[in-house]
Amino acid sequence: MLHWERGTVTGTRSSWRGVDRLLVEIEGETLSAIAYPELTGTPAAGEQVLLNTNALRRDLGTGGDALVVARLDVTPQPEATTGHMVKARYTPMQTMVDAIDDPEGEHYETIRDARDVDGMPVVVADLHSSLPAIVAGIRAERHSARIAYVHTDGAALPAAYSRTAARLREAGLIASVISAGQSFGGDLEAVTVHSALLGAKHVVEADIAIVIQGPGNLGTGTGWGFSGMQAAECLHAAAALGGAPIAALRVSGADRRERHRGLSHHSSTAYGRATLTAVRLPVLDYTDPRYNAFHASVREQVESTIVEEGRARGIEHEVCGVDAKGLRDALEDVPVRLSTMGRTLAEDPEAFRYAALAGRCGASLLPAL
Repeated sequence: MLHWERGTVTGTRSSWRGVDRLLVEIEGETLSAIAYPELTGTPAAGEQVLLNTNALRRDLGTGGDALVVARLDVTPQPEATTGHMVKARYTPMQTMVDAIDDPEGEHYETIRDARDVDGMPVVVADLHSSLPAIVAGIRAERHSARIAYVHTDGAALPAAYSRTAARLREAGLIASVISAGQSFGGDLEAVTVHSALLGAKHVVEADIAIVIQGPGNLGTGTGWGFSGMQAAECLHAAAALGGAPIAALRVSGADRRERHRGLSHHSSTAYGRATLTAVRLPVLDYTDPRYNAFHASVREQVESTIVEEGRARGIEHEVCGVDAKGLRDALEDVPVRLSTMGRTLAEDPEAFRYAALAGRCGASLLPAL
């Protein structure tokens, strides 16, 4: 059951494009709330609002805010749209968007006639926190690369919820955010990851694409019950469209949970057992001066839990040694806060280093300038 509460908007907090952060009072208690202008418009101080407080009241990790469902004093007028693609379908908050594959959209003929992505590198990861690190790795190898980010529907459906993507976009480090599947609110909308990748190549004219679920992944502690398992299907989409699929490895030197130390069991499952196409697996190169017993252990885990699992089914994954020279500086220069599972770059550098290695691996496949 949904947990509804009514409140009064009393003020605002720091916001970003596509997200209004509000202060709302409920019976003397002040809460933080989020409104998506695309869905409700922007509530003003003094307005009565209806809130969904399910996650907030249960103290869930992704539930730091109440969510505005409706403005009780105002009937917002929807923005005109020529599209008839529905996202968040058959939920009370379903919304109409102009999708790049909409027959009435301006990009329809381009997407309709597109057959592949012409070898474009596609870097796929399972955690949204990998996004800025992958961007850093790409930029360290090819500073001028044009990058598209495909926001999938495995976690947060509103692409605008990602403050990280918004800031990378504002800084010019990514050229476009494409919301795929049931997700919405990107610069461009796509019905599937496949059409999003075609849009990245032929509409955005990106050199390289990154595909990751949004913030707020769902995990259960089991091998298969993790929203990031969607990464396997994204790698399949990249391969089906003639791209170069690259699997960013989830690695940690600091996670207290044994299943996530070194190579995460989620990477082993998603890439070793669920991925049915050959992909590149970037690890630290043997010759890098940082290479030590930890990295040797990660490589052994990759070989035993991903490469050998794939080979048993006739799939030949490629382990790619990548130099980490300059990546720490690149990571420190990213204009967003690096944090994964509450750990910073200083606290868990390997988590971000391996994501950056994947970015550099993808950029190294680009044609020479």
